[in-house]
Formats: sequence, structure tokens, C-alpha cells
Amino acid sequence: MSDYYDAFEISPVPHGPDAVAPEPFRGIYAMPAFVTIPTNDFAASEEFWVRGLGFINLFSIPGRLVHLRRWAFQDVLLVSAASVPEQAPAMSVSFACVLNQIDSIVEACRALRPDSVDGPRDTPWNTRDVEVITPENARVILTAARPFDPDSEEARNLASVGIAPPASASGNNTERA
Repeated sequence: MSDYYDAFEISPVPHGPDAVAPEPFRGIYAMPAFVTIPTNDFAASEEFWVRGLGFINLFSIPGRLVHLRRWAFQDVLLVSAASVPEQAPAMSVSFACVLNQIDSIVEACRALRPDSVDGPRDTPWNTRDVEVITPENARVILTAARPFDPDSEEARNLASVGIAPPASASGNNTERA
């Protein structure tokens, strides 16, 4: 018996082999989580996050803040700082994308900063990830679900920790919630 249950319906992340990325979300909401990134060059930072990582400038307070967003609940606040770290920390922040976006993100980021990208690489939990170091030396992971193969090592990895594949879930979470 597992305490886990399929709850994909509460996620704004599209899933499935033909998933299509949603348009950037322009609504104003109370953010349940967000990332704050210090920058000493708003123009360079905004250009990289927008042209490289696919965010939009939701709004700005000149010289103080740039509020960036991709999908709903993917918010980044660029804030003014005197300096930025000289190297990226071990810690990272991850943003979901869809599989068909990975290559274009890699290409766009490398066009702006040739040494900014590591990957893509496939993970044991069935995603394809690309690691990007931004101009502020933030470590950003863009992660996309790969098509699920119930006979794969990744499926066995998930099953070993009690996570059933979506196809075997009943779709009715009330009995498990």
C-alpha cells in the first residue's frame, strides 16, 4: 500500500508525449513560491532570462526589480545588488518545460552565453534536464518529462519507492486522499 496517488490534475505542467507548452501566464496572483535573484546588470540579466530561458517581463520597477515569469507559478524576481557571486552555488532552482523546448533553450542560451549550458541529460526519474548558469551565476535547471515506458529502468526506479505509473492509477483519488 502506498500513500502516493496520481494528482496530475492539480499541476499546471502539461504532461504526455505530445505535451504543448502553455503561453506565458500574465495574470497577477499571490505567488505560492518564487525565486529572488540578485543582479548588478538588469539589462543583461533580463535579456538572458527572456531570450535564453523563455521568460517574459511581467513588470519592472526601474533600477529595483524585474518580475519575470514563464508559466503560472514560475516566477523570478531580479533585484538590484551591488555585486553577484563569482561562481554558481551548488544549490539550483528547477523550472518545468516540455520535451520539445529543451533543444531550443540550449541553443538560445548558448547563443547568448556559449559556456552557460551543461547537458541535456536524462535522469533516473524519467526527465531530460539541462543546467544553465545565468549571468548572475544562478544555477537553473530546465526539466521536462520524457515519454513513460512501463518496462524501463526509470519505471522500476519509481515503482521501487511506491510510485505507480499513471496508466495503473484508477484516476479517482478520493479513496487515497
